[in-house]
Amino acid sequence: MNRRTLLTSALVACADRGLSILGGTGNALAQDATQKAAAHEPAIGPATAPTWRHGVSLFGDLKYPPDFARFDYVNPDAPKGGTARQIALGTFDNFNTAIAGVKGALASGIDLIHDRLLVPALDEVSSEYGLIAEAMRYPDDFSWACYRLRAEARWHDGAPITPEDVIFSLAVFKKYSPQFAAYYRHVVRAEKTGARDVTFIFDSPGNRELPQIVGQLTILPKHWWEGTDKNGRKRDVGATTLEPPLGSGPYRIKEFSAGRTIVYARVPHYWGSNLSVNIGRDNFAELRFEYFRDSTVALEAFKADTVDWRSENSAKNWATAYDFPAVEDKRVVLEEFPIRNVGVMQAFVLNNRRRKFQDSRVRRALNFAFDFEAMNKQLFFGQYKRVASYFAGTELASSGLPSGRELEILQTVRDKVPPELFTTPYSNPVGGSAEAERRNLRAAMRLLREAGYEVRNEKLVDSRTGMPYAIEFLAEDPAFERVYLFYKPLLERVGMTVTVRTVDGVQYENRLRNRDFDIITYSWGESLSPGNEQRAYWGSQAADQPGSLNLAGIKNPAVDAMIDAVIFARDRADLVAATKALDRVLLWNNYVVPQWYYGKLRSARWDRFGRPDPLPQYGISAFPTIWWWDAAKAARTGSRS
Repeated sequence: MNRRTLLTSALVACADRGLSILGGTGNALAQDATQKAAAHEPAIGPATAPTWRHGVSLFGDLKYPPDFARFDYVNPDAPKGGTARQIALGTFDNFNTAIAGVKGALASGIDLIHDRLLVPALDEVSSEYGLIAEAMRYPDDFSWACYRLRAEARWHDGAPITPEDVIFSLAVFKKYSPQFAAYYRHVVRAEKTGARDVTFIFDSPGNRELPQIVGQLTILPKHWWEGTDKNGRKRDVGATTLEPPLGSGPYRIKEFSAGRTIVYARVPHYWGSNLSVNIGRDNFAELRFEYFRDSTVALEAFKADTVDWRSENSAKNWATAYDFPAVEDKRVVLEEFPIRNVGVMQAFVLNNRRRKFQDSRVRRALNFAFDFEAMNKQLFFGQYKRVASYFAGTELASSGLPSGRELEILQTVRDKVPPELFTTPYSNPVGGSAEAERRNLRAAMRLLREAGYEVRNEKLVDSRTGMPYAIEFLAEDPAFERVYLFYKPLLERVGMTVTVRTVDGVQYENRLRNRDFDIITYSWGESLSPGNEQRAYWGSQAADQPGSLNLAGIKNPAVDAMIDAVIFARDRADLVAATKALDRVLLWNNYVVPQWYYGKLRSARWDRFGRPDPLPQYGISAFPTIWWWDAAKAARTGSRS
C-alpha cells in the first residue's frame, strides 16, 4: 500500500461529495507470528546480509534497471517555470504532518516540501525506487529492512539527511498519528547500523509489505524540530504550527495567508533534481492553493480564472455547469482521466459505536431505505454505478460465492460471520420504481421489527425503551445536503426522525475525531496492493483511536483475522483471495450503506499546460507532478485575471 494512498484516501474521485478524492499462509501464519513475536530478534550481519536493491516491488519484478535514466512516462525536456493554481476546500491552520488528522487542519500540498526514502513509479502497480535512499536490502523472511541514505541528500538549510532523522521520524509518526501507529504497528524500532545506514526491525517474519512501507516514511528534520523558533521558543512536534517547516523536497513554502492561500516555490538548488526518479517532474516554478469554503464558490472562482485546474466531483455540475464562453472557445479544456490505480468504498458511514446502529439488521434496513437508482436518475444524470465492494473498480472486489483459496480463508472464521456469506452473493437492494421502493421499505420495516423497533403514532421507537429512533446526517459541504435531503423522506416513511446538519470545516473535523456523529459520507481509497493500512481502516485497535480512519467503529475478530490474511499473503494470488475474503466479511456485516462511484476523474483546466502523452497508467491525471507550463498555449488562452 502506497502511503500517499493512505494520506489521501478521501480524495479519490469521491463523486458528489465536494471532496477532491496494498493457498497462502494467511491467518494461520499471522497467529503463529504473533505468538512468536516476543521471542523474535532478527539476525543482521554479513552472514545473512542480502543483496542491495535500487528499488522494491511488493509482488513481481521491477520494470526499471539499476542504471535507468528516467521514468518512461515523463518528458525529460519539459520546461521549468510558470504557476499552477489549484483549489483547496475548507481551511488550514497547520504545517505539521506528524499530527495530520489529529490536531488542526493540514495545509494542502505540504507533502511537496518533504522527501521520502522511496518514490513510486506511476506505471507499475506496486513498485518504488530510491529517493533519499540510494539502496535497500532485506532478508527472505522480511524480518527487517536496511536503507542506505544518499550522501548528497540535504535539508534546505544544507545539513545532511541522516539515519538519526529517519529514526526520529518513525518515532514521531508512531507516537502522534493513530493512522500511522496502525500502519507501522509491526515496526518495533529503527537503528543506526552504519554511517548512512538505518535498519528497521519488525516484530515477526512473514509480513512482505513492511520493507516497502517503511520506505514510504516521510522524513522530518530532527535538528529543526528539536531546535527553537525565531523567538527562542522550543518547537513541539506534537503541536500545530504555522511556522514554515524545514524540508528536503523540491518545493518550500514561499508565502501564505492562514486559511486562505498557500504558495510553494521550487527550490532552485534542490539536492535531488538530477536523480533519475526526479527527471521530468516538479516542473512548475510555483504551486498555489486557493482556499474556498465550499465547492460552489470554488466553481465560480474557476470560471473567473482565479484558479487553473478543477476536479469536478458533482455529476450535476459536470452535466450543466460548464457552458460558459471559455469552454465554448476552447480556452478551458474538459477532460476525463480513467482511474486505474485505486478502488473505492464511498458510503453513508454509520457510527457503530452508537447503540442505534449496533444491530446489523438495523444497518441493513437503512440500505433497503436508500433508493440509489432513483437518486442516480434524478440527481446524477444516471452517471454512477452503485458501490457493491470495499474495493470497487478493481480485481480485488468480491462477487458471486466464495470458492478456492478465498473459501479456504473464510472457513477459518466460519463461526464468526453471517452464514449467508457462504450461500448468497452479496447485493444491494435495487430501487428505481414505486413498486421497488414499496418492496424495499417493507423489507426495511421487517428488519427493524426483528431488531426490536416498532411504529407508534407514526414514529419508529425502541419497543424496549419507548425512545424514538432519531438520526442526524452530518455534512461539511452544503452542496451535499441535496443527497441527504433525498434520502431523508424515505427514512421518515419507516418512522425515523431525521435531521440534516451542515457545519464548518473545523467543527466537522473535530466531530469526526471525537466520533461525535450518527451518519457521515466518507470514502476510503484502496490501492491495488492492500496491506497494513487495512488495520487503520477496519481493525479493532483503531476503532477507539481519535483520528483513525476506522470511522465506522468496527470491532470484529473476523475482520481482524481477514486483515491478517491480507497482510501475510505469500504471493499476488493469495493477496487477491484474502482481500476478497475481507471484502465479503465487511459487506455482510452492513457497517455502511454503500453509495456510488465513477471510474474516471472529471477535470476542467485553463489551457495553459503541457503533459506527456500517454500519461502513466496508474497516475490518474498526474497533475501537476509531471505536467508543465506551456507559454504558447498560455498566450492563446489570455492573461489571468
